[in-house]
Amino acid sequence: MNFELTEDEEMLKAVVERFVADHYDVEKRRKYLKEPGGFSGGNWGVLAELGLLAVPFAEDDGGLGLDATALSVVFQALGRGMVVEPVLESAILPGLYLAHGLSGDLREQWVTGVLSGERRVALARQDAGLYQDDQTVRAKDAEDGAVLNGQRPFAIAGGEADGFIVGAEDGSLYLVPADAAGLEIREWRLADGTHTASLEFADVAVPAAHRLDIAPEVAARIETLAALARASEGLGIMDAMFDETLGYLRTREQFGTQIGKFQAIQHRMAALYATLEQCRALVETAIVAEGTDRFADDTYGARAFIAQHSLTLGHEMIQMHGGMGITDELSIGQGHKRLLVLSRWPEPPLATLDRYAAAL
Repeated sequence: MNFELTEDEEMLKAVVERFVADHYDVEKRRKYLKEPGGFSGGNWGVLAELGLLAVPFAEDDGGLGLDATALSVVFQALGRGMVVEPVLESAILPGLYLAHGLSGDLREQWVTGVLSGERRVALARQDAGLYQDDQTVRAKDAEDGAVLNGQRPFAIAGGEADGFIVGAEDGSLYLVPADAAGLEIREWRLADGTHTASLEFADVAVPAAHRLDIAPEVAARIETLAALARASEGLGIMDAMFDETLGYLRTREQFGTQIGKFQAIQHRMAALYATLEQCRALVETAIVAEGTDRFADDTYGARAFIAQHSLTLGHEMIQMHGGMGITDELSIGQGHKRLLVLSRWPEPPLATLDRYAAAL
Protein backbone atom coordinates (compact mmCIF):
# COMPACT_ATOMS: atom_id res chain seq x y z
CA MET A 1 0.00 0.00 0.00
CA ASN A 2 1.54 3.32 -1.09
CA PHE A 3 1.27 6.13 1.46
CA GLU A 4 3.55 8.54 -0.41
CA LEU A 5 2.07 11.88 -1.47
CA THR A 6 1.69 12.74 -5.12
CA GLU A 7 3.46 15.76 -6.59
CA ASP A 8 0.25 17.82 -6.39
CA GLU A 9 -0.28 16.84 -2.75
CA GLU A 10 3.31 17.78 -1.92
CA MET A 11 2.71 21.17 -3.55
CA LEU A 12 -0.49 21.65 -1.55
CA LYS A 13 1.36 20.79 1.65
CA ALA A 14 4.09 23.29 0.75
CA VAL A 15 1.50 26.02 0.19
CA VAL A 16 0.08 25.57 3.70
CA GLU A 17 3.53 25.36 5.25
CA ARG A 18 4.51 28.61 3.54
CA PHE A 19 1.35 30.27 4.83
CA VAL A 20 2.20 29.14 8.36
CA ALA A 21 5.82 30.31 8.07
CA ASP A 22 4.75 33.74 6.81
CA HIS A 23 1.86 34.39 9.19
CA TYR A 24 2.34 32.41 12.42
CA ASP A 25 4.35 32.25 15.59
CA VAL A 26 3.34 32.05 19.26
CA GLU A 27 2.79 35.78 19.70
CA LYS A 28 0.92 36.23 16.42
CA ARG A 29 -1.42 33.41 17.35
CA ARG A 30 -2.24 35.10 20.64
CA LYS A 31 -2.86 38.37 18.82
CA TYR A 32 -5.19 36.74 16.27
CA LEU A 33 -7.33 35.27 19.05
CA LYS A 34 -8.04 38.80 20.31
CA GLU A 35 -9.39 39.99 16.95
CA PRO A 36 -13.14 40.00 16.13
CA GLY A 37 -14.31 36.45 15.67
CA GLY A 38 -11.13 35.10 17.27
CA PHE A 39 -8.97 34.98 14.13
CA SER A 40 -7.28 37.19 11.55
CA GLY A 41 -9.52 38.55 8.79
CA GLY A 42 -6.43 39.18 6.69
CA ASN A 43 -5.33 35.57 7.05
CA TRP A 44 -8.84 34.43 6.10
CA GLY A 45 -8.55 36.31 2.83
CA VAL A 46 -5.17 34.74 2.12
CA LEU A 47 -6.52 31.25 2.80
CA ALA A 48 -9.35 31.90 0.34
CA GLU A 49 -6.94 33.19 -2.32
CA LEU A 50 -4.81 30.07 -1.91
CA GLY A 51 -7.90 27.89 -2.46
CA LEU A 52 -7.62 26.22 0.93
CA LEU A 53 -11.28 26.92 1.74
CA ALA A 54 -12.30 25.06 -1.43
CA VAL A 55 -10.29 21.82 -1.28
CA PRO A 56 -13.14 19.22 -1.34
CA PHE A 57 -15.66 21.22 -3.38
CA ALA A 58 -16.58 20.40 -6.98
CA GLU A 59 -14.76 22.32 -9.68
CA ASP A 60 -18.13 23.52 -11.03
CA ASP A 61 -18.58 25.40 -7.75
CA GLY A 62 -15.14 26.95 -7.97
CA GLY A 63 -13.55 24.31 -5.76
CA LEU A 64 -10.41 22.24 -6.26
CA GLY A 65 -12.23 18.90 -6.49
CA LEU A 66 -9.61 17.12 -4.36
CA ASP A 67 -9.97 13.92 -2.36
CA ALA A 68 -9.69 12.92 1.29
CA THR A 69 -5.90 12.62 1.09
CA ALA A 70 -5.57 16.27 0.07
CA LEU A 71 -7.96 17.31 2.84
CA SER A 72 -5.89 15.41 5.40
CA VAL A 73 -2.64 16.91 4.08
CA VAL A 74 -4.04 20.43 4.44
CA PHE A 75 -5.31 19.92 7.98
CA GLN A 76 -2.16 18.19 9.19
CA ALA A 77 -0.20 21.22 8.01
CA LEU A 78 -2.70 23.64 9.57
CA GLY A 79 -2.42 21.65 12.81
CA ARG A 80 1.38 21.83 12.80
CA GLY A 81 1.06 25.58 12.50
CA MET A 82 -1.67 25.69 15.18
CA VAL A 83 -3.67 27.93 12.87
CA VAL A 84 -6.68 29.58 14.54
CA GLU A 85 -8.68 30.43 11.41
CA PRO A 86 -11.78 28.14 11.45
CA VAL A 87 -11.26 26.61 8.01
CA LEU A 88 -13.35 23.54 8.77
CA GLU A 89 -16.09 24.96 10.96
CA SER A 90 -16.69 28.20 9.03
CA ALA A 91 -16.03 27.16 5.44
CA ILE A 92 -15.57 23.53 4.45
CA LEU A 93 -18.14 21.80 6.70
CA PRO A 94 -21.03 24.29 6.37
CA GLY A 95 -20.10 24.99 2.74
CA LEU A 96 -20.54 21.33 1.83
CA TYR A 97 -23.92 21.30 3.54
CA LEU A 98 -24.98 24.37 1.57
CA ALA A 99 -23.65 22.99 -1.72
CA HIS A 100 -25.64 19.77 -1.31
CA GLY A 101 -28.70 21.19 0.44
CA LEU A 102 -29.61 24.43 -1.32
CA SER A 103 -30.57 25.15 -4.92
CA GLY A 104 -30.85 27.99 -7.40
CA ASP A 105 -29.56 31.51 -6.87
CA LEU A 106 -29.55 31.11 -3.09
CA ARG A 107 -27.12 28.20 -3.38
CA GLU A 108 -24.85 30.09 -5.76
CA GLN A 109 -24.77 33.19 -3.54
CA TRP A 110 -23.88 31.38 -0.35
CA VAL A 111 -21.53 28.72 -1.72
CA THR A 112 -19.65 31.25 -3.83
CA GLY A 113 -19.45 33.57 -0.84
CA VAL A 114 -18.06 30.85 1.41
CA LEU A 115 -15.40 29.69 -1.07
CA SER A 116 -14.29 33.26 -1.76
CA GLY A 117 -13.99 34.01 1.95
CA GLU A 118 -16.62 36.74 1.76
CA ARG A 119 -19.14 34.82 3.87
CA ARG A 120 -18.76 32.59 6.89
CA VAL A 121 -21.33 30.11 8.13
CA ALA A 122 -21.45 28.14 11.39
CA LEU A 123 -23.34 24.98 12.32
CA ALA A 124 -25.76 25.05 15.24
CA ARG A 125 -27.39 21.67 15.67
CA GLN A 126 -27.80 18.68 17.98
CA ASP A 127 -24.49 17.01 18.81
CA ALA A 128 -23.85 14.00 21.01
CA GLY A 129 -23.66 14.56 24.76
CA LEU A 130 -23.51 18.37 24.63
CA TYR A 131 -27.09 19.48 25.15
CA GLN A 132 -29.64 19.42 27.93
CA ASP A 133 -33.21 18.39 27.16
CA ASP A 134 -34.43 21.99 26.97
CA GLN A 135 -31.62 23.17 24.69
CA THR A 136 -33.32 22.55 21.39
CA VAL A 137 -34.95 24.35 18.47
CA ARG A 138 -38.50 23.65 17.37
CA ALA A 139 -39.60 24.33 13.82
CA LYS A 140 -43.26 25.13 13.18
CA ASP A 141 -44.57 25.04 9.62
CA ALA A 142 -45.66 28.39 8.22
CA GLU A 143 -47.30 29.39 4.97
CA ASP A 144 -44.06 30.43 3.31
CA GLY A 145 -41.55 28.32 5.26
CA ALA A 146 -41.03 27.74 8.99
CA VAL A 147 -40.80 29.59 12.28
CA LEU A 148 -37.99 28.66 14.70
CA ASN A 149 -38.10 28.91 18.50
CA GLY A 150 -35.65 27.67 21.11
CA GLN A 151 -31.91 27.73 21.64
CA ARG A 152 -28.63 26.28 20.54
CA PRO A 153 -25.79 26.93 23.01
CA PHE A 154 -23.01 25.80 20.66
CA ALA A 155 -22.33 27.33 17.26
CA ILE A 156 -18.60 26.71 16.89
CA ALA A 157 -16.83 29.66 15.25
CA GLY A 158 -20.18 31.43 15.31
CA GLY A 159 -18.78 34.79 16.35
CA GLU A 160 -19.04 37.29 13.48
CA ALA A 161 -20.62 34.61 11.24
CA ASP A 162 -22.86 35.73 8.37
CA GLY A 163 -25.26 32.84 8.79
CA PHE A 164 -26.01 29.64 10.65
CA ILE A 165 -27.11 26.16 9.61
CA VAL A 166 -29.58 25.39 12.37
CA GLY A 167 -30.72 21.89 13.23
CA ALA A 168 -34.29 21.65 14.49
CA GLU A 169 -35.64 19.03 16.88
CA ASP A 170 -37.24 17.08 14.01
CA GLY A 171 -33.89 16.72 12.21
CA SER A 172 -34.53 19.40 9.59
CA LEU A 173 -31.82 21.93 8.73
CA TYR A 174 -32.30 25.62 7.95
CA LEU A 175 -30.00 28.38 6.74
CA VAL A 176 -30.60 31.37 9.02
CA PRO A 177 -28.84 34.69 8.24
CA ALA A 178 -27.15 36.26 11.25
CA ASP A 179 -29.29 39.37 10.91
CA ALA A 180 -32.61 37.48 10.94
CA ALA A 181 -35.31 39.12 13.06
CA GLY A 182 -35.76 37.36 16.39
CA LEU A 183 -32.26 35.80 16.46
CA GLU A 184 -30.07 36.72 19.42
CA ILE A 185 -26.35 35.86 19.28
CA ARG A 186 -24.04 35.78 22.30
CA GLU A 187 -20.33 35.15 21.75
CA TRP A 188 -18.09 33.30 24.20
CA ARG A 189 -14.78 31.46 24.14
CA LEU A 190 -13.81 27.82 24.26
CA ALA A 191 -10.89 26.42 26.27
CA ASP A 192 -8.42 27.12 23.45
CA GLY A 193 -9.44 30.77 23.19
CA THR A 194 -11.36 30.39 19.93
CA HIS A 195 -14.77 32.01 19.62
CA THR A 196 -18.14 30.30 19.56
CA ALA A 197 -21.69 31.53 19.99
CA SER A 198 -24.97 30.62 21.64
CA LEU A 199 -28.16 31.31 19.73
CA GLU A 200 -31.67 32.18 20.93
CA PHE A 201 -34.57 31.92 18.48
CA ALA A 202 -37.77 33.86 19.12
CA ASP A 203 -40.23 33.41 16.26
CA VAL A 204 -37.48 33.49 13.64
CA ALA A 205 -39.14 33.24 10.22
CA VAL A 206 -37.22 31.13 7.67
CA PRO A 207 -38.29 31.05 3.98
CA ALA A 208 -38.98 27.66 2.44
CA ALA A 209 -35.97 28.05 0.11
CA HIS A 210 -33.69 28.19 3.17
CA ARG A 211 -34.52 24.64 4.22
CA LEU A 212 -31.67 22.30 3.30
CA ASP A 213 -32.76 19.25 1.34
CA ILE A 214 -29.90 16.84 1.83
CA ALA A 215 -29.84 13.04 1.59
CA PRO A 216 -28.78 11.17 4.76
CA GLU A 217 -25.96 9.36 2.98
CA VAL A 218 -24.58 12.67 1.69
CA ALA A 219 -24.73 14.21 5.16
CA ALA A 220 -22.95 11.13 6.55
CA ARG A 221 -20.11 11.54 4.04
CA ILE A 222 -19.75 15.22 4.88
CA GLU A 223 -19.50 14.36 8.57
CA THR A 224 -16.92 11.68 7.79
CA LEU A 225 -14.77 14.23 5.95
CA ALA A 226 -15.13 16.60 8.93
CA ALA A 227 -14.03 13.83 11.31
CA LEU A 228 -11.01 13.15 9.10
CA ALA A 229 -10.11 16.85 9.08
CA ARG A 230 -10.30 17.05 12.88
CA ALA A 231 -8.23 13.89 13.33
CA SER A 232 -5.66 15.21 10.86
CA GLU A 233 -5.44 18.57 12.61
CA GLY A 234 -4.95 16.78 15.92
CA LEU A 235 -2.16 14.70 14.40
CA GLY A 236 -0.48 17.85 13.09
CA ILE A 237 -0.61 19.49 16.52
CA MET A 238 0.83 16.37 18.13
CA ASP A 239 3.68 16.40 15.58
CA ALA A 240 4.48 20.04 16.37
CA MET A 241 4.38 19.53 20.15
CA PHE A 242 6.56 16.44 19.97
CA ASP A 243 9.19 18.12 17.77
CA GLU A 244 9.32 21.23 19.97
CA THR A 245 9.69 19.14 23.11
CA LEU A 246 12.41 17.02 21.53
CA GLY A 247 14.36 20.16 20.71
CA TYR A 248 13.87 21.43 24.25
CA LEU A 249 15.14 18.17 25.77
CA ARG A 250 18.29 18.41 23.66
CA THR A 251 19.13 21.91 24.91
CA ARG A 252 17.78 22.16 28.48
CA GLU A 253 20.39 21.17 31.07
CA GLN A 254 19.92 19.88 34.58
CA PHE A 255 22.60 18.57 36.94
CA GLY A 256 25.20 19.49 34.34
CA THR A 257 23.77 17.45 31.45
CA GLN A 258 21.02 17.60 28.85
CA ILE A 259 17.79 16.28 30.35
CA GLY A 260 17.16 14.38 27.13
CA LYS A 261 20.03 12.06 28.09
CA PHE A 262 18.21 10.79 31.17
CA GLN A 263 17.02 7.25 30.54
CA ALA A 264 13.62 7.78 32.14
CA ILE A 265 12.96 10.72 29.80
CA GLN A 266 14.11 8.71 26.78
CA HIS A 267 11.75 5.85 27.65
CA ARG A 268 8.78 8.21 27.96
CA MET A 269 9.57 9.95 24.67
CA ALA A 270 9.99 6.60 22.90
CA ALA A 271 6.57 5.47 24.09
CA LEU A 272 5.01 8.75 22.97
CA TYR A 273 6.71 8.48 19.58
CA ALA A 274 5.19 5.01 19.14
CA THR A 275 1.75 6.42 19.97
CA LEU A 276 2.27 9.28 17.53
CA GLU A 277 3.14 6.85 14.74
CA GLN A 278 0.06 4.77 15.57
CA CYS A 279 -2.04 7.91 15.11
CA ARG A 280 -0.36 8.60 11.76
CA ALA A 281 -0.92 5.02 10.60
CA LEU A 282 -4.62 5.20 11.50
CA VAL A 283 -5.09 8.43 9.53
CA GLU A 284 -3.29 6.93 6.52
CA THR A 285 -5.41 3.79 6.76
CA ALA A 286 -8.52 5.96 6.68
CA ILE A 287 -7.57 8.05 3.66
CA VAL A 288 -6.62 5.06 1.52
CA ALA A 289 -10.03 3.55 2.33
CA GLU A 290 -11.84 6.42 0.61
CA GLY A 291 -14.34 5.08 -1.87
CA THR A 292 -14.82 1.82 0.05
CA ASP A 293 -17.24 0.71 2.74
CA ARG A 294 -14.44 1.03 5.29
CA PHE A 295 -13.85 4.77 4.86
CA ALA A 296 -16.27 6.01 7.54
CA ASP A 297 -15.41 3.27 10.04
CA ASP A 298 -11.65 3.74 9.64
CA THR A 299 -12.02 7.51 9.90
CA TYR A 300 -14.00 7.36 13.14
CA GLY A 301 -11.60 4.77 14.50
CA ALA A 302 -8.69 7.14 13.84
CA ARG A 303 -10.60 10.04 15.36
CA ALA A 304 -11.43 8.07 18.52
CA PHE A 305 -7.82 6.95 19.04
CA ILE A 306 -6.36 10.40 18.41
CA ALA A 307 -8.93 12.16 20.60
CA GLN A 308 -7.95 9.96 23.54
CA HIS A 309 -4.18 9.74 23.09
CA SER A 310 -3.56 13.31 21.98
CA LEU A 311 -4.39 14.55 25.48
CA THR A 312 -1.98 12.03 27.02
CA LEU A 313 0.75 13.27 24.71
CA GLY A 314 -0.13 16.87 25.55
CA HIS A 315 0.09 16.21 29.28
CA GLU A 316 3.50 14.57 28.86
CA MET A 317 4.84 17.44 26.72
CA ILE A 318 3.73 19.93 29.38
CA GLN A 319 5.46 17.93 32.11
CA MET A 320 8.68 17.83 30.07
CA HIS A 321 8.66 21.64 29.99
CA GLY A 322 7.73 22.07 33.63
CA GLY A 323 5.34 24.75 34.88
CA MET A 324 5.82 27.05 31.89
CA GLY A 325 4.50 24.32 29.59
CA ILE A 326 0.88 25.08 30.45
CA THR A 327 1.13 28.82 29.75
CA ASP A 328 0.29 30.63 26.53
CA GLU A 329 3.90 31.80 26.37
CA LEU A 330 4.77 28.52 24.65
CA SER A 331 3.08 26.76 21.76
CA ILE A 332 2.97 23.65 23.98
CA GLY A 333 0.27 25.16 26.16
CA GLN A 334 -1.60 26.58 23.16
CA GLY A 335 -1.49 23.26 21.34
CA HIS A 336 -2.73 21.28 24.33
CA LYS A 337 -5.74 23.56 24.75
CA ARG A 338 -6.59 23.09 21.08
CA LEU A 339 -6.30 19.31 21.45
CA LEU A 340 -8.67 19.52 24.41
CA VAL A 341 -11.33 21.16 22.24
CA LEU A 342 -10.75 18.85 19.26
CA SER A 343 -11.03 15.78 21.46
CA ARG A 344 -14.44 16.85 22.82
CA TRP A 345 -16.10 18.33 19.72
CA PRO A 346 -18.55 17.40 18.29
CA GLU A 347 -18.73 14.40 20.62
CA PRO A 348 -16.59 12.91 23.41
CA PRO A 349 -13.96 10.33 22.41
CA LEU A 350 -15.88 7.43 23.98
CA ALA A 351 -18.96 8.27 21.91
CA THR A 352 -16.85 8.01 18.74
CA LEU A 353 -15.29 4.79 20.05
CA ASP A 354 -18.76 3.34 20.66
CA ARG A 355 -19.70 4.25 17.08
CA TYR A 356 -16.57 2.50 15.80
CA ALA A 357 -17.17 -0.59 17.97
CA ALA A 358 -20.76 -0.85 16.75
CA ALA A 359 -19.56 -0.75 13.14
CA LEU A 360 -17.18 -3.63 13.85
